[in-house]
Amino acid sequence: MTVPFVLLILGALAAATAPRLLSRADWPEREPVLALWVWQCVIAAVLLCCVSAMALLASAAWWQVRGHVFAFAPTGVVDAYGLSSSYGRWAGTLAILLALGGLWTAAMLTREVRATRARRRRRRAELRERAPRLPGETVPATERLVVLEDTRTDAWWLSGADQRLVITTAALNRLKGRQLDAVLEHEQGHVRARHDLLLHSAGALAGAFPQVPVFAAFRDQVHHLVELAADDTASRRVGRLTTALALVELNEERGVFGPGAAATATLPGRVHRLLEPAPRLSPARRLRVTACSLLIPAVPLLIAFGPGIGALT
Repeated sequence: MTVPFVLLILGALAAATAPRLLSRADWPEREPVLALWVWQCVIAAVLLCCVSAMALLASAAWWQVRGHVFAFAPTGVVDAYGLSSSYGRWAGTLAILLALGGLWTAAMLTREVRATRARRRRRRAELRERAPRLPGETVPATERLVVLEDTRTDAWWLSGADQRLVITTAALNRLKGRQLDAVLEHEQGHVRARHDLLLHSAGALAGAFPQVPVFAAFRDQVHHLVELAADDTASRRVGRLTTALALVELNEERGVFGPGAAATATLPGRVHRLLEPAPRLSPARRLRVTACSLLIPAVPLLIAFGPGIGALT
């Protein structure tokens, strides 16, 4: 009956130490896609620890659950876990708490998705009001740009079935040369990589458990890393200088580059990163980091299935 305890301790250690270790690393800024992969592996490991511990604790508390969890297990596997009925009271309590945490997470994720859909509907309604189609007007399937009359410099990607890059006339007047292509590639990079799913998941976990360091750090880092990844997508297509100039032109009027800029502004760092890029990791090191990241969620699985595998050998 020690396996659930080991899983809970491992999950707590990962949740407490992973943000510190990743914040001290010097490579996430250079490899944002790889850093996003590592973060997802860490979060998957924490969640696997909780789910596996919940299943084993519930199996110890209720024989009905045990019958479902070990339905296809050969004889002797259940005995290897030591699921004694004497642990029923506190095991059941812990299992219920973990199950409530899972339900709360699902509820927060649902709320996050609904809020996003509501914002998308409002933006579409605003777009239809500010840029209505004339009677009989048809929009070609290849057209992906909508220009709005506005004195503010702004651009965003309107996701959904009818995807469009929406840009204001002020931004269009400021963007020169291939800078518009850089903005388009940046926004399409978000869409192709499905960054919205990562942002929803990170926001739901951080909203459900604001006191858990790993979930709060995951949300903050995802917001930062997806922008870096999209910057890299644009820079590979139009060049780093063009992408950096496009960021400056779009955001200069917001006061994020001057001496009075907020200390938390990330745009100056993004522009500096594009203009003076640090060397990327070698292919061999990227491969090692990717392989080691796969081991992170594999550890709780090995711990959870270890006694059963040992009973079969």
